[in-house]
Amino acid sequence: MLEIQDITFEIEGETNTEILKGINLKLEPKKIYVITGPNGGGKSSLAKILMGIYSPTSGKILLNGEDITFKGISERARLGIGYAFQNPPRFKGLTVKELLEMSAASNPEKVNISDLLFNVGLCAQDYLEREADASLSGGEMKRIEIASVLARNLKVAVFDEPEAGIDLWSFQKLAETFKHIHAKYDTAIVIISHQERILELADEIILLKDGTISQQAEKEKLLSVIFNNEDCLCSNPCEKGMANDAQFAR
Repeated sequence: MLEIQDITFEIEGETNTEILKGINLKLEPKKIYVITGPNGGGKSSLAKILMGIYSPTSGKILLNGEDITFKGISERARLGIGYAFQNPPRFKGLTVKELLEMSAASNPEKVNISDLLFNVGLCAQDYLEREADASLSGGEMKRIEIASVLARNLKVAVFDEPEAGIDLWSFQKLAETFKHIHAKYDTAIVIISHQERILELADEIILLKDGTISQQAEKEKLLSVIFNNEDCLCSNPCEKGMANDAQFAR
């Protein structure tokens, strides 16, 4: 279990800006949590605090009772926390195959690298020997990074808008992959998204607004509120389904 206790996060400047305000969460194994809400509400900041990219101003983060509040990215990765960036890094001189093999090295189960690529909508024959560098498009690199996270048998996996920059077919494969992980592993999956099909994967939906958790409940209790715009907390209505496929072909 990952437990977040009264986490606050401020950006220092001429006047401090409080991004997160007293966040309390318990993320249990074998559950999918989708964090949604208006832009600027603190969703990505919370995700980066979970991974150790940002350090909280106050509060605690516990993983199975161990205080990991100020452990860095590498330490958290060794403990079984993984993160897929909204804008993934690139690795000049490292092939896609090497990247995925490195990611899978800590997984006690045998991982089929080709299947990983297929699950995110890429053909292994076309990509395994390519470098994970600027020669790949943003959408291609996004899918490869997601595959690298899936290669590990994680305790907690965090995905920041995984649908951004991928096409409709790849999105559908990705949704199937989340379902597969959910069924096979004990991983707690945290996804930041506004997409209806992602929200429908959730065991619980967390609405984050102005740095606070406004609501948290099983998806059945919140989906109608979100998509019928009944007191919806999003500044723009959440995106239903995949009506505008063009946005996924970037």
